[in-house]
Amino acid sequence: MNPNDQSFFEKFNAWMRNSLTIRILTIGFMVLILLIPTLMVQDLITEREYRGNDAKNEVSSVWGQVQTLSGPIVSIPYRKHYVNDKNEVYTQIEYAHFLPEMLDIKGEIIPEKRHRGIYDVVVYTADLNFSGNFNGFDFKGWKIEEDEILWDKAFLSLGIPDMRGIKENIVLKWNNEEFSFNPGVESTDVIASGISTSIDLSGKKNEDVKKFSFHLNLRGSEEIYFSPLGKMTTVKLHSKWENPSFKGAFLPDNSKITKNDFVANWKVLHLNRNFPQQWLGNLHHVEDAAFGVSLLIPVDHYQKSTRSAKYAIMIIVFTFLVFFFVEVLNKTRIHPIQYLLVGLALIIFYSLLLSISEHLSFNLAYLISAIATISLISFYSHSIF
Repeated sequence: MNPNDQSFFEKFNAWMRNSLTIRILTIGFMVLILLIPTLMVQDLITEREYRGNDAKNEVSSVWGQVQTLSGPIVSIPYRKHYVNDKNEVYTQIEYAHFLPEMLDIKGEIIPEKRHRGIYDVVVYTADLNFSGNFNGFDFKGWKIEEDEILWDKAFLSLGIPDMRGIKENIVLKWNNEEFSFNPGVESTDVIASGISTSIDLSGKKNEDVKKFSFHLNLRGSEEIYFSPLGKMTTVKLHSKWENPSFKGAFLPDNSKITKNDFVANWKVLHLNRNFPQQWLGNLHHVEDAAFGVSLLIPVDHYQKSTRSAKYAIMIIVFTFLVFFFVEVLNKTRIHPIQYLLVGLALIIFYSLLLSISEHLSFNLAYLISAIATISLISFYSHSIF
């Protein structure tokens, strides 16, 4: 047919079919449409990660949560007198808190993998020995009268966030005496949860050095931290776990990590932290200076899947460009629906990667998903061309 004999609609239809601009705009529209399933895959990865966290929380809730050990702390109550609006004098019990001169913590973290469905959760049992000393309890700087101090009501406390992790009775050796710890703390000025025991300091020379030691067997999940409460705090940990991550306010002074275990040593001075050795009331939060270790599972495939999925649109665009140039150079027509089907095949790659990586290693899952997707697109392209 003579082009001059074509109607306007026939000319417009021919221009639409042969225009490179229209093809490029159509491909761009296909890419925008494929943003929807791409975002759906990213949401699916996030959902699976949340389910993994729920599994961890479920195991931790019955075994023991992340533990941050703060203590020991000696708290001594005293009477303080106030005057109210009616000029009436009333008395209130407040507390003075004293930290150890030397605090030494040694022990082993015994890890264990628990399985909840397809998810792995790391739990541990910490076998720890605490020792050190207090170098007297001086009230002179606070101008508190001696008869207002309740020496017989003093107590020593240890902060433990999750009390369900305690496996055995804890006995405090205080100089030549022994005291059993009880649940709860009388004052929450410094720690909100933990154990404590009364230590009668009446009739004793408060300037004398008070030595202490106790053994703690504690369960927890993934992470354990220590607050550096000693004027000098030393911590030495050993564990048969090959993937530790040291976290918190201080890194180890030295550590050794092998394929089978790790050893880490910390030494923290009171000058390194932001609270003193003794104070009144709830002026300071000791957990802000805590340090410790996290027992990592080597592969976090959800993070890797998320990072891979963020490049999905770029891969789709590059693939569409290849098909576009093949279409132009070979003068072969490719229908927009065929572009869409190829794009959906690329989206399937990320779904396969997510599902397979939950059971196999991420690298192997990536290889299997890539081979499956490339094979699918290759056979389909062969049928097109």
